[in-house]
Amino acid sequence: MFKRADGGAWQQSHQQRPMTAACKAANIDPPISFHVLRHTYGSLLAMEGVSMAFIAEALGHADTRMTEKHYTHLRDSCVAGEIRDNLPNFGIKADNVRRIRP
Repeated sequence: MFKRADGGAWQQSHQQRPMTAACKAANIDPPISFHVLRHTYGSLLAMEGVSMAFIAEALGHADTRMTEKHYTHLRDSCVAGEIRDNLPNFGIKADNVRRIRP
């Protein structure tokens, strides 16, 4: 995605030292990696309800299988939370609801 100044691809050795230095400067301990940032990006997209196909493409996955394996649970839990938070209450108040069974 991003090329080095000389047009070449970034390699592991080009990434780790600057990332470690940045984490040290920001007092992030233990230091994180670009892989963690990539996973965070995918997780945030899933939690916003972005389609698995789009996330797979954005992360460079060949298809959605790997994406679904790692990110679907995030989307599903966020969708369930949104539904719970936005359902109408049909006039039911917390103080007038009783449990039927103990």
